Amino acid sequence: MKAISWNVNGLRACMGKGFLESFNALAADVFCLQETKLQPGQLQLDLPGYRQYWCYAEKKGYSGTAVFTKKEPLAVTYGLGQPELDTEGRVICLEYEDLCLVTCYTPNAQRGLARIDHRLQWEAAFRDYLQGLARRKGVVVCGDLNVAHQPIDLKNPGSNRGNAGFSDEERAAFSQLLDSGFTDTFRYLYPDRTGAYSWWSYMFNARQNNAGWRIDYFLVSKSLEDKIRDATIHPEIFGSDHCPVGLELDVQV
Repeated sequence: MKAISWNVNGLRACMGKGFLESFNALAADVFCLQETKLQPGQLQLDLPGYRQYWCYAEKKGYSGTAVFTKKEPLAVTYGLGQPELDTEGRVICLEYEDLCLVTCYTPNAQRGLARIDHRLQWEAAFRDYLQGLARRKGVVVCGDLNVAHQPIDLKNPGSNRGNAGFSDEERAAFSQLLDSGFTDTFRYLYPDRTGAYSWWSYMFNARQNNAGWRIDYFLVSKSLEDKIRDATIHPEIFGSDHCPVGLELDVQV
């Protein structure tokens, strides 16, 4: 299985910046999007050979996720099953014979950690949700998880400590998720690789200078760890302030 995840920061805008060319070039079996910023009917996407699943935020022009898959899943579910957390279109789960694939757009804690309480409520609920899935079969989790886990995962850890995405609280929650039975596939294969980022600010020539953060992930449950073949980051692909990330897993879907 080859899977790709990409925060497109507005799919309609990304369509005008080469999305379809990148989609076709990456040729994934499963392609997951975050921050689509769409409402039903706003975009008709012609992707021959792929089934499309969309999760929309109630708020217009905000959040949203999508999954495009070559193989029809056994079941598709949306959200965490908690109404207070399921208004922003952040989670889609596709269940196949041997695994569940979950795409997630984790809430941003915002400037000054204004939304940190909501973020930590989300983290606890999401962890419980994933653990429930993992009790039944292997789990693949991908998406913009909105946290740089360790100092190696961003260019300027010193000046960013305590900021949204690199707060002690968010990093601890991510550690807790990994400790509950999940593996960061990129660090599993490349524990010491530096300069590997998936998001760059639009300001200060950040992308040109590779002053970025690695906040987009593929995680797998421990039962799938020995199936990891490669984990990729594609900074050469533009169209968003994030670039696509990928996973090659020795399983069939």
